[in-house]
Amino acid sequence: MNIEKKIEDGRLSVRVDGRLDTNTSPELESELKNMEVQNFKEVVFEFTNLEYISSAGLRVLMSVQKALMAGGGKVKIINPNAMVKGVFDMTGLSGIFEIA
Repeated sequence: MNIEKKIEDGRLSVRVDGRLDTNTSPELESELKNMEVQNFKEVVFEFTNLEYISSAGLRVLMSVQKALMAGGGKVKIINPNAMVKGVFDMTGLSGIFEIA
């Protein structure tokens, strides 16, 4: 997995490439915790090159969503492939996250 982060105008953009699963989600969780993600108004996850997401990866995204909602912020997911989008749809999370 590869993670690239960019901060601009109070928004954190996070590009995640590869697989976000039980083995890799702790790395993403740690990086986001170190950035004090709760201080952003918006976190955008760019998933163009994300090949797979497991329940462990979804858990990380849900924890970010919870942290941001407490301060009036939001999480946005952009460019997921059909398989990743299907996971959000099957779990009902596509109704919780803004997905574009």
